[in-house]
Amino acid sequence: MADPREGVTPEGLIVTGARRDRVPSAYEPVLAYVLGRVPPEVSVHVYGSVANGTAAEPTSDVDLLTIGLPAAEAAALGAEASAAFAGVCRGVEMAAVFSDDYLGDGDEAYGNRVFLRHYCAHLAGPDPGEALPGFPADARAARGFNGDIGRALRRWRGALGRDDAADLSRRIARKSLLAVAGLVSVHDGTWTTDRAAAAARWSEIEPSLAVDLERLETLCDRGGASAEETSGLLGAHGVIEQVTGRFAADIGLWPDT
Repeated sequence: MADPREGVTPEGLIVTGARRDRVPSAYEPVLAYVLGRVPPEVSVHVYGSVANGTAAEPTSDVDLLTIGLPAAEAAALGAEASAAFAGVCRGVEMAAVFSDDYLGDGDEAYGNRVFLRHYCAHLAGPDPGEALPGFPADARAARGFNGDIGRALRRWRGALGRDDAADLSRRIARKSLLAVAGLVSVHDGTWTTDRAAAAARWSEIEPSLAVDLERLETLCDRGGASAEETSGLLGAHGVIEQVTGRFAADIGLWPDT
């Protein structure tokens, strides 16, 4: 669900509704379960709808970010918690990163810092986000979040015929509409990560993409595209290539590695 508090301050900084005291009480047992199984030196944050108070039982995910927990351990704990609280949430998703992922001047590290500062609510362990300043709602932040859309397009094309088409189409739709949200943010001088609102607004700016953007919106949560349709989304001059090209021109892409 969209965060109604997301936007821009009068000073031009990103603002969101992510705060520890906005976590709905229904999810506190889930958080307690996870925190009781994580070493104290690991930093744990909650983000997404649970962090901004818009989550709804039992269809929302509990999205957690860990800093310092190996990815395999995070995945195993997420699966364990998902099974334990299947009646409370759709799943417990645990992202695993390390302190080095926040260091340096590169786009990815910058985007990580923006996300930690504005979209994550601290739960336990050290809090590296506490010392971070507010970040401007600008092209650099948009690039930090979704400047990897070019890399993603190549990765998705490589996955055609290998990954399940329905799952792949969902990943394509969710990431691509976040990139569209970045385009809208820069074009309109605002800040949003709301996929539905971004699709509607960009359809006004680029009417030729309206039908495709509406289709991407329906695929975000349900997936379900056939292999043929998924291939079409990723084809030359298709909607994903057009979004990627516009993002490259207006905002910029991460350099190839």
